[in-house]
Amino acid sequence: MDKAGRGAGLVAADPALPLVPDYGGACLSEVVPLLLGVLDAATAGGRGSAGGVRGLPGWAPPELARADQVVLLVLDGLGWEQLEERRADAPTLCGMRGGPITSVAPTTTASALTSLALGLPPAVHGVVGYRIAVPQGVLNVLKWTTPEGDARELVPPSSLQPTPPFLGRRCPVVTRAEFVGTGFTEAHLAGAPIFGWRVSSSLAVEVGRLVRAGERFVYAYYDGVDKVAHDTGLGEHYRAELRAVDRLVEDVLAALPPACALAVTADHGQVEVRSAPIELDRSVAAEVELLSGEARFRWLHARPGAAGRLAERCRDLYDDVAWVRTRAEVVAERWLGDPPPPEVASRLGDVALAAREPVAFFDPADTGELRLVSRHGSLTPAEMLVPFLVALR
Repeated sequence: MDKAGRGAGLVAADPALPLVPDYGGACLSEVVPLLLGVLDAATAGGRGSAGGVRGLPGWAPPELARADQVVLLVLDGLGWEQLEERRADAPTLCGMRGGPITSVAPTTTASALTSLALGLPPAVHGVVGYRIAVPQGVLNVLKWTTPEGDARELVPPSSLQPTPPFLGRRCPVVTRAEFVGTGFTEAHLAGAPIFGWRVSSSLAVEVGRLVRAGERFVYAYYDGVDKVAHDTGLGEHYRAELRAVDRLVEDVLAALPPACALAVTADHGQVEVRSAPIELDRSVAAEVELLSGEARFRWLHARPGAAGRLAERCRDLYDDVAWVRTRAEVVAERWLGDPPPPEVASRLGDVALAAREPVAFFDPADTGELRLVSRHGSLTPAEMLVPFLVALR
């Protein structure tokens, strides 16, 4: 794993500024187009005389140029900074080539996995957070519920996000069996043949079986790192899980045939938040109609006519712990990518509170978040930078 060079320009020159995703460059939304492009070049004879793919970007490890098949393994919640700080616990991962790339904003699973699978920024695909405002209420994207319950009929996944994954190609997915048929799976992996696993050892078996059967591109997903970080933080349990994940990566590599590349990435990193979530001041709550987003990227939807007052009051109260931005400022600074179309813009709040300190913002409608130890969602390097690592069999 390259420690210098790759990704050096990704960190904001001023640590007081948010780390905005590198859309169009070394960004999670560019990974699938890159990998499928590598395979297309191999098929079409687009390799140079030395076997390299013409036009491979600088953030892409050169091993990709010699791949005839690719497995993309997504390790939910494994940030670049957390991996770098625990290199001794992950010798297989740290022996791979690559470096950091940026996730998308917000750095939450719902937005990031959709951007990864579709090759699009959140402003385009419209899954702009973990909990998003839709005409039917606030939709919990991962559970696909509104306050009324299961929302798969109320908010059909294809109506919220109609773009097919993997640039419209039929690529197999290896993921937890219980994710099959969920609203979020239908929203970001619609049409993909899914091969479920119930214990982690089966992931490597399924991946190996698919590539040996001739599949050119396989997408695999593992969520243990994120679960442990949420439950216990970044201490000894996290290190134990990282060691287990490193063995899983070793098993996946061992299952691959020659000329098959394993690419490893993640959807976001983590920040430990040991303090209780911040309850909005009464003067702020009085101007708010509803809340969406997540604890470290909270959207405040203003009451009619109150947006200006709400933004001013939030800056007065929270500027020392969060980046306070209006919707127009979030769009202008390209946090979500290009300016969103009206149907996506309508899902955004009027004011965003993106935590820059290890704090969270409370939403009384989402009390389940109170139990989390490590969190993510904002634009700090710890949350925004994720690995993109490659090994070739």
